[in-house]
Amino acid sequence: MIDLIHSYVATGFEPVLDAFRANFKEDLELGAGFCAILEGEIVVDLVGGYRDRAKTQAWTQETLVPVYSTTKPIAALVIARLHDQGLLQFDDPIGKLWPEFSVHGKDVSIAQALSHQAGVPGFPDPIDPDLWLDPHALAVALAQLVPLWPPTTASGYHPLTYGYIAGELAQRAHGTSLGTQLRKDVCDPLNIDFWIGLPLQHHARCADMSRPKAMPNLGQITNPRRVAFLTPWASPTRGGADWRLAEIPAANGHGTARSVATLYGVFANDGKICGHQIVSPATMAEFTKARIRGQDLVVPYEIEWASGVMRNNNLRYGPNPTTLCHSGWGGSGGFGDPDKRLSAAYVMNKQSPALMGDERAARLIEALYRCL
Repeated sequence: MIDLIHSYVATGFEPVLDAFRANFKEDLELGAGFCAILEGEIVVDLVGGYRDRAKTQAWTQETLVPVYSTTKPIAALVIARLHDQGLLQFDDPIGKLWPEFSVHGKDVSIAQALSHQAGVPGFPDPIDPDLWLDPHALAVALAQLVPLWPPTTASGYHPLTYGYIAGELAQRAHGTSLGTQLRKDVCDPLNIDFWIGLPLQHHARCADMSRPKAMPNLGQITNPRRVAFLTPWASPTRGGADWRLAEIPAANGHGTARSVATLYGVFANDGKICGHQIVSPATMAEFTKARIRGQDLVVPYEIEWASGVMRNNNLRYGPNPTTLCHSGWGGSGGFGDPDKRLSAAYVMNKQSPALMGDERAARLIEALYRCL
């Protein structure tokens, strides 16, 4: 292919560029970006390949891409800020803000809901898939569901419904939407190019997505897994203008590798982003502490969940188990390592079937840690 890799690599981090190039040479990529920030300084900032499937448009620093579930900890950052403001507490019963949700035994805390313990990973019975594009209406329907397992007894990943729980809580606590709060209070002041609910004028910057060639390996298909992923109504049609415009804080954040790495810096720097204290250290302790660990009922992994973000118990995001991290459908991912004061993110438009541990991201992360 034509060499379309544009890079900044600090001295000593050249192996990361080598790993990025290798992903392209092995035909694992269409277009991609990777960024790493160490102690507040960008040490790696790579973009390369093509933003369109026809390979006519280069991927640049301005290219936006949906990062799917890598959005979730960024949405949880907004909830943490509301905790700081005294508008909610992680240990509050969810019914304090949203009494309608507490029916059928779903009287969980906000932290338990954000750590995927509420038992409502999807809709067992048919819904109009377009309902996903109306966040409040979807939340109303979600609140009425009977849980698929006894809440708080196990985690079961909520691939989309997590976002409607977080979004409804943010709206009820603050009076404005989660995506609006993120833009107004964090991204706009710090010039961070990340959006939950992408305005129409930015759609032309978005990369085409090349979907996975196979389904992810979910293991045995249980009822929670079927409901979460495998019904015809388990998700909206992705990629259209209506989907980009809607606020889906679980799954349709749009950004760049640099913007995602910058936002995940909150986990690497005790609540600071770009040197600004975005979340207080006391709230970060509540935000990031383990809420449940064990075999997840929806994805086939043992996971340690904090409130909306994974703790790195599987060591897929470097060698530090206290790193906070998350993966997104098709391979994207972000992490913040508080011991190294390191955050990084990988984004791409050629999706793989991997739920976690995408080989391209793993190669980059391994190379990055070798350089430290």
